[in-house]
Amino acid sequence: MKCKNSGTRHPVFVFRHFAGKRWSLFAAMGREVKIGVLSVATLTVATAAWASSVRHGGLVSVAGEATSSDSTSLADDALALGEASVIAQHAPLPAAVAARQVMTFTRSDIAAAGARSINDIVKLCAAVDVRQRGPHGVQTDISVGGGTFDQVTVLLNGINITSPHTGHLTADFPLSADDIERVEMLEGAAARSHGTTAFTGVINIVTRQEHKGAQVRAAGGMYGYADAGMRLSGTAGRASGHLSGGYTRSDGATDNSAFQSARIFGQGSITTRSGAVIDAQLGYSFKPFEANTFYGSASQDQWESNERWMGAVRLSTSAGGLHVAPSVSWNRWYDHYQWHKDSPAGENFHQVDTYSLGVDNWVEWQAGRTAFGAEMRHEGILSTKLGEPLEESAWEPVGGISDCTGGTGEDAHTARFYQYAAERTNYSAYLEHNVILGQWTFSAGVLANLNTALDSHWRFYPGVDAAWHGHSGWAVYASWNMGLRMPTFTDLYYSGTGIEGTRDLKPERTNDVSLKAAYSVGAFSADAGAFYSHKTDMIDWVVYADEAVDADGMPLPAADWTYRSGNYTLEHYGVRVNAAFHPQRLWGERFPIRKIAVQYAWTDQDISRSRAIVASKYAMEIVRQKWVITADGTLFRHDAPQQARHRDWRCGRMALALSYRWNDRTGSGNESYGILNARLAWEGQRFSIFADADNVLGTSYRDFSYIPQPGFWLTAGISLKF
Repeated sequence: MKCKNSGTRHPVFVFRHFAGKRWSLFAAMGREVKIGVLSVATLTVATAAWASSVRHGGLVSVAGEATSSDSTSLADDALALGEASVIAQHAPLPAAVAARQVMTFTRSDIAAAGARSINDIVKLCAAVDVRQRGPHGVQTDISVGGGTFDQVTVLLNGINITSPHTGHLTADFPLSADDIERVEMLEGAAARSHGTTAFTGVINIVTRQEHKGAQVRAAGGMYGYADAGMRLSGTAGRASGHLSGGYTRSDGATDNSAFQSARIFGQGSITTRSGAVIDAQLGYSFKPFEANTFYGSASQDQWESNERWMGAVRLSTSAGGLHVAPSVSWNRWYDHYQWHKDSPAGENFHQVDTYSLGVDNWVEWQAGRTAFGAEMRHEGILSTKLGEPLEESAWEPVGGISDCTGGTGEDAHTARFYQYAAERTNYSAYLEHNVILGQWTFSAGVLANLNTALDSHWRFYPGVDAAWHGHSGWAVYASWNMGLRMPTFTDLYYSGTGIEGTRDLKPERTNDVSLKAAYSVGAFSADAGAFYSHKTDMIDWVVYADEAVDADGMPLPAADWTYRSGNYTLEHYGVRVNAAFHPQRLWGERFPIRKIAVQYAWTDQDISRSRAIVASKYAMEIVRQKWVITADGTLFRHDAPQQARHRDWRCGRMALALSYRWNDRTGSGNESYGILNARLAWEGQRFSIFADADNVLGTSYRDFSYIPQPGFWLTAGISLKF
């Protein structure tokens, strides 16, 4: 490496060759770097890249273009320079030297797949199970690595937005696919990096960060489907901001599955003269929907509405060698549920709030990078059903804009009150150290945790990650991590016809190990790995065998069963294999195929219960095998001179994307199925015209054995950029 004066404000470092040291580029902080004859503006790892990665809660890139979904093990140090990952560990490390692998779906992957919701995006990961009760992101449960929907931590730009009420509501977002830059997924326990809710995995949604421009979108299709949305971005001095909103509705493709969804999301950023960055985000969504047989097959006309508010502010700054990022966030959910639509029988209302205050810090010194921090997260619920009874003087009117008739006009607020409540506060502190020794990266840390609903004792959850990154494109990852998950308020308190929560449930605990090998060279990449988890005090809703018989020992009909929440022990294991090929990296953009990817996941488990059961709602129904095959490319393209492209509507390309998913689920009545989706689009400089075909082959399938899913569904639309 040689330094020379280029007449610029900062010295220019010219790299003639790479010495193979993984810290080689860290000395280039804040400077212009020339690699051969290519000049790139290097993101400073110590300040700018760290600030951006922490602000977004994930990966950042030198050129402002997200890493491809299969490039978690890059062989080229130059490409990985700015990818400072904080989803895998607290201290940012480039993806090429990170101790834990993160799978990323980029904006290109999202656009190619024609995804309309976050749920559509994560379906394309073989390790993720998306169980739908309704289409287009409505009534969806998301789980990772064979776990349940309550065991996943979901982040929005690094901010925890997971619901302590029930994981059924976590997947309600104030965003559309147009708002998303990338989605990052980390499989396995991650308590030391993301707290106790990160039990089986973490999903981080990173929003787009344009500096200026506008976009509008409109679409329509079968079954009364209509969708409209807009995005605005702008800058003013040191401030920038983004605002999006949209509305979607459908009459439903199956019985009692109509839905509406309105949403708005805003994000702003201010950079001070000292270089500190203040980020803020605020979102709102309202989604009333016909819930089919959402919570049980005994009612065919259930109805629900979810209203959600979320906000967060984060400061990213540094002083000397210490980097500091304090943050504060708030989430509120209003949930209104009816066992029979337009009927007060079986109706309930809930208001859930979470408040968190935390600070993340890291410092680089001779022995590596050390991160430390703390968080206080308060969770509370007001309900007509869940929690401990309140004194009548403490009753509060039901909140939210939903009414008790599912939208027919009668005001519920004058007659209904929250008569139950529960709350708890989670305190946590972490310490983590990361070091790179030649081709090896080691990351070790521990989370100290105290939850007021459990007891007054501190508990410790350690973890160790190690990786070897070879020069020939090979990488090997090994991890051991522990975790804990508190029961949701539904697990503890829900009661109704045929269902009963248990107040003395123990928190879930896990002890995970995993091993993975990855290879990346040129246009090809692949990885394969295996994991094993020993989980204790796992929570499931079950029917106990001794309660499924009458006083004479004769079997009771299923309609008379009562599902109760209870604990059990689980041995959990599986394998994952992924491979991807990018032909255009070899033969240029003129080659018709952009990407072909194949994923396979196999998961199994051994369950041990202290009390015999005859039925289970969730734990015994996992995806044992899942294949995901995706391919996209260009059927036709028309180019024009650069200066005429924005005026020539013919300039663009005809793109086709195909995705095939095959699921084999355990449990009674769950048949395996394969679904083929397709998108055909003309993509111009300023507009896109598209047609999406879901379930092209019209396959009859169910994610839950008693809820049929839609057959063939065609939609089409247009998107304009200004």
